[in-house]
Parts: sequence; structure tokens; C-alpha cells
Amino acid sequence: MSAPPRIHVEPAGPGHAAGLVALFESAGSPCYCRFWHFTGTNNAWLERSALAPDESRAELVVALDEGSDEARGVVAIATIDTESPRVVGWLKVAPAATMAKAYDRRLYRKLPCFDGDRAGVFLIGCALVHPEHRHRGVASALVGGAVQFAPLWGARALEALPRRPKEPVSDEELWTGPMGAFTQHGFEIVHEFEPYPVLRRDLPPGSGSISASHA
Repeated sequence: MSAPPRIHVEPAGPGHAAGLVALFESAGSPCYCRFWHFTGTNNAWLERSALAPDESRAELVVALDEGSDEARGVVAIATIDTESPRVVGWLKVAPAATMAKAYDRRLYRKLPCFDGDRAGVFLIGCALVHPEHRHRGVASALVGGAVQFAPLWGARALEALPRRPKEPVSDEELWTGPMGAFTQHGFEIVHEFEPYPVLRRDLPPGSGSISASHA
């Protein structure tokens, strides 16, 4: 029996571009984490995802290369036996101002929990784990990495918009992250409704790295 993979979480950067592209392709996801930055209609987005995913892929690579907030986030790197390390997880962790499209959605528009000073508030916009590594704690490790690294980027609080299912759902339907991964790391509900509560965690100043091994 092979040893369980060692999972290391680190900030995403230009050197992860190829690994992230491979991750999205392994999951059959043509969005390349560009939905929140696409300014067209939903139908136009669906058309782009179906017919021109290379445009989204190219934008992700450019955003990583430029160090843009649109590609701010953390990646999970798996090392398995003698295989080369590879990217098996991604968590978008971007300033709230960069994620205006998310906050303007009908469910979240003008909620009282979003009032006040928003400087330093970051949103965990989406999560993706390689199909072969799901249900092994990778999502939780990614959220832990976000808590650890976000203060380095000026974050004083993290928000999340996970789906809390009352019935079984597919992994793809949890694309904003599984609820349990957030509650394990101290996120609290600041606005309650089903199935998409708003979670928040205040952050102390800090820095460092996080790694974990999972079976």
C-alpha cells in the first residue's frame, strides 16, 4: 500500500500556472476561476465556457503572472511517494473590492453584515480539489492556508459564501467550499439563510505556512 500524500499549502504565484491549468482540466472545469471577473451576461459566460475556455485559461495565467488580486489565493501541493509534486487544490482568496460581482448577487446584495468599513476584508470566492484527492481534508487545509496567509496580503477578515446542503449534493455544487472546512477554522455565521449562509472570521496579524498529511 502506498503512503498517503503529503499536502503542503502555499500562496499561489506565477510558478503554479501550469499546475492550476492542469487542475481545472482534470476536474473538467472550463471557468479557470474567471466567473467573478467576467462582465458579460450569464448566457455569454456559458457560451464562453463552452466554446472559448482558452480565453479564461489565458486570463488566469496572465493574472498569476502579474500578481493580480484576481488570481490571489492558495494552492495545495501533493507529494506522493516518488512522484513529482503537483497542484491538487485551489482556493481563491481575493479582496472584497475585487469580488464585487459576488456581493452584488441577489442573495447577498445590501445585506447588513456587509455594512461598515470593508477595507481589509477578503472573500473566499471558490474552491477546487482534484477529483482523486477529494474527501481527504484538502479543502480544510486550503482554508487553513487562507487563514494563515491572508494577513500577509493586508486582510483583517475573511468572508465565505458556502453552500450548506440539507440533502446530498455533488462535489461540483460545493464550488464555494464545503461548510465544514470553514467551521473547522473558526468561521462564524454572520447572516443566516438556507442554503447559503454568510460566514466570517476576523484575522490577527501573522504569517507562516501550513502543511498536512491525509490518507
